[in-house]
Amino acid sequence: MNRRHILKRLSVLPFAGSFLASLLPAKKAGAAPPANQRDLFKELGVRTFINARGTITFMTGSLMHDYVLEAINNSSKDYCMLDELQDKVGEKIAKMVHAEAATVTSGAFSALTLGMAGILTGMDPKKVEQLPNLEEGGMKSEVIIQKKHQIHYNHALQNCGVRLIYVETAEDVDKAVNEKTASMHFLGSALYEGKIRHEEWLALAKKHNLPATIDMAANVPPVENIWQFNDMGYSFVAMSGGKALRGPQSSGLLMGTKEIIAAARLSAPPRGNTIGRGMKVNKEEILGLYVALEQYLQKDHNKEWKEWEDRVALIEKAAKSVKWVTTKVMVPPVADHTPTLIISWDTDKIDTSGDQLLKSLSAGNPSIEAYGGGKNSITVSPWMMLPGQEKIVAARIKEELMKAS
Repeated sequence: MNRRHILKRLSVLPFAGSFLASLLPAKKAGAAPPANQRDLFKELGVRTFINARGTITFMTGSLMHDYVLEAINNSSKDYCMLDELQDKVGEKIAKMVHAEAATVTSGAFSALTLGMAGILTGMDPKKVEQLPNLEEGGMKSEVIIQKKHQIHYNHALQNCGVRLIYVETAEDVDKAVNEKTASMHFLGSALYEGKIRHEEWLALAKKHNLPATIDMAANVPPVENIWQFNDMGYSFVAMSGGKALRGPQSSGLLMGTKEIIAAARLSAPPRGNTIGRGMKVNKEEILGLYVALEQYLQKDHNKEWKEWEDRVALIEKAAKSVKWVTTKVMVPPVADHTPTLIISWDTDKIDTSGDQLLKSLSAGNPSIEAYGGGKNSITVSPWMMLPGQEKIVAARIKEELMKAS
């Protein structure tokens, strides 16, 4: 009996995830590395898992493609001047993303801080050194933002010493603007939350002659979002490099006007005595992200979407084969905008909760991380899975639900 027949036969039966894992080719998550390589996770006793959740930072984001790793390894063998590399890579990236200028940062959070710093200081080196002490340099000190856009990542802006002024309506914006107002900030993940949409927000900023900035760390896919806000005219756009792009997890992109990007770099490494000195990004990360973006823009995104749909369909079929289980396929409107499966069940017939099922999947072999939980449902997002892992996830979910039936 060949491998295909084994998988087909076993797909209708509950069985241990560890057995199914053994059917997959080596080099999948959790598989032993070649004999000449150290398995450092195993040595250290660190649990690895199948990612059925998404590009979550505490779960180490995404996995880099081989071409990114190749760029990192190749660039590690030579020295270069960091500013020259940022200049050249920034020029290339700016063209790709339809921006006047761009620079690689140590994550989207860093991009927000450096972009904010650039707005506050301009090209004045004395002001750069004075951040976050805005009063000393006579700098502006307020940023307007919608109440619905309050998240802890806004601390990236507050690192520069600014105070966030919360508003709800266009009238509130008009009243809030004063001589201390430095900019107006929009949260991309809350694109449809709050009373003011991103187009009107930009128009209000232009009305008051203020920079409009946007945090779209997790707004890709769709691929068009990479350049959409630059095309619209936002003054700077911050994006993660370690999510959908699958570049280095610690990388990010700051895109925007030439003036803001140039000023932001005055606060960025390798310069010292600045607010961004600790936000170091090395040559390997810069080139790794450059290649990741380049390849992502060339990808067949329709084909990729179909692959995600196929993964969802396979897991859905396995879950629905268990009596008293229902499913729903949805696509989150902004962040993690990919086909996603919600699995629910009748707790009178299946004796487990969502939280218990998540714990069982996490504790299994191989370990699987999904999300949701609660009384009677879990959510599975398969876009960060490696090919073939959807079979393991489908079988394990089916196994646990049958066990509890």
